[in-house]
Parts: sequence; structure tokens; C-alpha cells
Amino acid sequence: MTVQRRQMGRRIILGAAAATAATAGATRAQTRPLIKIGVMNDQSGPYRDVNGPTGVICARQAVQEFAAHDFDVEVLSADHQNKPDVAVSLAREWFDQRGVDIIIDIAATSCALALASIVKEKNKIMIATSTASSDVTGKACTPNSMHWVFDTYMEAKSTGGAMVRAGGDSWYFITPNYAFGEATQRDTTRFVEAGGGKVLGSQLYPFPETTDYSAFLVKAQASGAKILGICGAGADLINMIKQAHEFGLSRTMNLAAMVAYTTDMRAVGIEMAAGTRLSETYYWDLNERTRAFQKRIQPKVTLWPNMAQAGDYSCTLHYLKTVQDMGAARARLDGAATVARMKAMPTDDDCFGPGRIREDGRKIHPAYLFEVKQPAESKHEWDLYKLIGTTPAEDAFRPLSDNACPMVKV
Repeated sequence: MTVQRRQMGRRIILGAAAATAATAGATRAQTRPLIKIGVMNDQSGPYRDVNGPTGVICARQAVQEFAAHDFDVEVLSADHQNKPDVAVSLAREWFDQRGVDIIIDIAATSCALALASIVKEKNKIMIATSTASSDVTGKACTPNSMHWVFDTYMEAKSTGGAMVRAGGDSWYFITPNYAFGEATQRDTTRFVEAGGGKVLGSQLYPFPETTDYSAFLVKAQASGAKILGICGAGADLINMIKQAHEFGLSRTMNLAAMVAYTTDMRAVGIEMAAGTRLSETYYWDLNERTRAFQKRIQPKVTLWPNMAQAGDYSCTLHYLKTVQDMGAARARLDGAATVARMKAMPTDDDCFGPGRIREDGRKIHPAYLFEVKQPAESKHEWDLYKLIGTTPAEDAFRPLSDNACPMVKV
């Protein structure tokens, strides 16, 4: 009887230990760190195709490919409607109530500049991938924000500078009346004038309510300028190129799309867009790695990713690598420290290849000048570009020696 009691007691102890271990294991599984990535962009307005749902899919692709083992990842998305007050309200809700760690994409410059202050205040992270203004890593730079993919300085140098060297020495600009448009025209003017060219005129238009550009195009044509610099983006750019074609303006002026994407040129149609020059830092048919990414993402999207959407994949992947490197708990605790670690680690992915992040938060990689193919050269609807020039990574973006970012002095 005594032996039986001992055996029964041993079974009870072992059973209790097993139950405790199982409970502890379940608790550990339930308390794995959760990283939350918020993709905030235009989901319903003029930039929907530029970033929108495809940008969210690209961020989720990076999460899927990274397959973190030490922490879980959730991707949220929201439409800020290109309104800074809406962007700020969403960001505060995400940070204060939903535990979001990082906001990416952004689009409208006005929204990005507003969010830069919020992420610094909350010690979170912002990575602008579809925002254009070089002010993000200029006067508005913070230890908590970064700028991926492109900016107005890069576009101005790659497109504006090259066209002046090719003989396009007189320009007329049509520009939306907000921060992005003004920065685009400002930076392009710098390179036009530095190359010996002249700006013969410009016209601001109300954003986003303008859809008829006929009066602006008539003034541009009457100016006698060789180049029409289109500083609008998204739906504005598409409508302007179509209307320029209808007016016959493209027969007397060369079109320079200062911020443009494959999604825009496809929407315009290659018959109307042919000959347009523009710069991007990613194109699906650029090399073997970009083609490999396109092959992986293609079953999941309707619109093939442009450079901004590829940027969502790229920055998400680098962020997750950094979280893995420093530990999720520490990364969640200190956004500025995570940004510093991201800057210290080299970047590399199939969309942009090897690169780095500078002290001012500027992601560095080459810029490519493209010309939209003639219809006879294109094999299918996404076969849009021919490469006509490359600006090396270290030359493509504004140098640190300009001292544009107050927190970095050279």
C-alpha cells in the first residue's frame, strides 16, 4: 500500500510538472513580442495607384519573406486622404491605442512633414517611401525619420540636369500649390540654372481640385520654352500628359515628368507617353534581381509595383532585419535607437540592391534616367522604359556638405 501511494504521488508530481511546463510554454507563445507596422498612404485619391493597396501588399511581402522566428509582425493600413490633420490623428491613435511601432509610405509631403514631428515626440519611426520633398532629410530631419526611394533633389538632378545637358535649356513649369510641388520646382530650377539653362515661366494650380489644365498648357506653349516640367504627380500628371497630347503641345515641347512612375505611364498609355523622360530608382526589368522580385509579387497585385511601392518592401525588410539584430523588445522601446541601428547596417534587397542610410536619414542607391518607349518598341503593357542614363548612388542625392539637415554638420 505504501509503495502504491509513493507511485501515485510520483505520478501526481510528474503530471503537475508537465502541466506547469505546458502552461509556461503556452504563456511564452502568447507573450512573443509583436511588431506592428503601419502603412499610411492615399487609398482613395489622386495617389492611390502610386502607393495605395499595392504598397501595403509589398510591405506584407517583405514580412512573409523575412519569416521572423523571435517575434510576430502585424501590418496595418490606413488612408490619410492627403490631409495632414487626418495623418496626425491616425498616427496618434496607432501609437497611443494600437501599439504601432513604425509608419511607412506616407505619400503627400504635407503629411510626412507633420508626421516627422509626431514620431520624434513619441520616439517612434517614420520611413517616407512615396514622399517627394527633399525637406524630409533637410530642414525637417529628425533622429526618428528616414527617406527611402527618391526625393525632389534626386529627380531634379537626374532628369532636369540631364535634359539641360542634352540641349533642353529653356523650361516652363506647371506646379501644384503645396509643399511637394514647390520643392520639386525649386530643386529642378537649381539644376536647370546651374547647367546654364533658364526658366521662362511657371504656373501654380490648386491641388487637388484641378482637373482641367488647358489654360496652363496654352501659357506653357506660348512661352517658347523647349521643356515642360510637370511637377504634379499621380492623377494630375496623367491628366496633364493626356491633355498636352490632345493640344499637340508634345510636338513643340519635350515633356519632363519630374516625379513619375510606371503606374502613371501605363495609365497614360504608351502612345501618348512615348518620349517622356523621367527618373526612377527601381524598375521591374532593370536586372535579374528586380525581375525575380516582380515574379514573386506578380500573382498578388493588379498594378505592378513602381519604385515607391518597391520601397515599402525594401524598407520593411531592412527594418525587420534590424529588429532581429537588436531584439524586438529593445527595438520597440526606443525608435531613435532603432533608426540609429538601421543606419549602421548596410541595406540590400532585390529591388534596390546594396545601399546604405546616411546620418540625415537619406537612403542611398543609384538613380536611373528613363525614356518611355515608342509603341513599336514595347512588347506588353508594362514594358515601358528604356534606360538612357545612371547617376551613381553617392552622386544621386543632396550631399551632406550642403548642411541641409540641422542635426548633421559636416
